[in-house]
Amino acid sequence: MASYSVNERAVARARERIDARQYVLDSDWGAVQPRAAEENAFLKSHPWEEYADWHLGLTDGATEHTKARYAFVYGDFRRVHRSALIACVYRAAEWRHKDIELAAHELLQHLDRTSA
Repeated sequence: MASYSVNERAVARARERIDARQYVLDSDWGAVQPRAAEENAFLKSHPWEEYADWHLGLTDGATEHTKARYAFVYGDFRRVHRSALIACVYRAAEWRHKDIELAAHELLQHLDRTSA
């Protein structure tokens, strides 16, 4: 099983996006999460650092500037999705990636407080 480190820069960017009200509170994450085509289109017009900013996890040992390096996407490359944060919490908890789970949970709580 892969191991992950928290992408602290992505956590900070997610918090900034939430504070700027760049979020979606009600979405079907299974339907709106970025697919390979959307990821590729994003990477054609944005640097890898911006792509990384949308992922809460960094795959330990994976090569920089590859999709394999980045995990636990929390938005659609424009806005944070509440359903994505829930999915991150669930997936991280399921596979016992505690640091990712806690980072996603804290962002979810911040989003809920901000949007209340």
